Amino acid sequence: MRAVDDHISETPHKGLPRVFEIDPLQDAQRWESFLHRHPDASVFHRAEWLQALNSCYGYIPRAVTLTPPGSPLENALVFCEIRSPLTGKRVVSLPFSDHCEPLVSHPAELNILTASLAEQIENRSWRYVEIRPIRYTPSTSGGLAVSNTYYFHHVDLRPSEQLLLKSFHKDCVQRKIRRAERESLRYEQGRSESLLNHFYKLMIISRRRQGLPPQPLKWFRTLIACMGKDIQVRVAFKHDTPIASIVTITHKKTLVYKYGCSDSRYNNLGGTVLLFWNAIQEAKLAGFELLDMGRSDIDNSGLVAFKEHWGAKRLTIKYWRYPAEHSWSQSESLIKYAKGLVSIAPDWSLILLGNLLYRHIG
Repeated sequence: MRAVDDHISETPHKGLPRVFEIDPLQDAQRWESFLHRHPDASVFHRAEWLQALNSCYGYIPRAVTLTPPGSPLENALVFCEIRSPLTGKRVVSLPFSDHCEPLVSHPAELNILTASLAEQIENRSWRYVEIRPIRYTPSTSGGLAVSNTYYFHHVDLRPSEQLLLKSFHKDCVQRKIRRAERESLRYEQGRSESLLNHFYKLMIISRRRQGLPPQPLKWFRTLIACMGKDIQVRVAFKHDTPIASIVTITHKKTLVYKYGCSDSRYNNLGGTVLLFWNAIQEAKLAGFELLDMGRSDIDNSGLVAFKEHWGAKRLTIKYWRYPAEHSWSQSESLIKYAKGLVSIAPDWSLILLGNLLYRHIG
């Protein structure tokens, strides 16, 4: 690759248009303007999200584009370079992001951009390149193969509050909202260290139940520092006991549900349902039009059912990797190893395990 300036490089591709690599954090003005214009830009494309990934885990954010330096960006495929001694050096678009739509106007542009990354695998010692689109399907002629398949759910918030409430499952949502009201559950939201600590204690409980270590507390502190007013920690209390919590992030007209946790001893009180209902009501008042409920493992029938009880529409999304032989990676083996330790580990060691492992599995 030939350096053009401090944050733009150019790669020639035989028979293909020239592809330029940029640093979105350094080329901030063009990047922000591009995201503002592009209809498929999500919270995961934002510089704040990329900065959080870089600050907490050391991932290196980059993007490839067909737009030459000095011109307004017209397309881009954003990614992070992960350098791990445990799981290898690789490219992911994007780590710890439920989805990351290629910001292109035609599948042909996506094929050129993925081909440009694939051509660099050997020279840059990458094990593989992974993309996580919602709408676009890349050409398999270039050697890309499906690595994982998930469900993605979203709720249209444009109907009236009354119509939305009627569309929710009568037993699993509507009655639980009324139960939470009868229980006089207390609701708080914000970005304080106190609320974050309540959330994190519940996260440890939930992750143990799921057989996984919690993400590092540093990750959530970094997200709050980077996202500012657009991120909210929401906690439901029974008296002074935190019983459920969710973290949401806003972008344009979308409210994104990113993390959730609860103490299962109190699930019958409707704390999680109360949090979602309050978040939806507040989102509607603020003019948001979509609730992004994120991805779910296809075999996680409980989580899938929970989302669909809110009237969420389901899409099937596929993650793609090149080369095809890396459709399975060492990240999965690390997760399986961690699951074997979680059930017997005390809280402090679960936190330590999460601090050690997560930077290697993005």
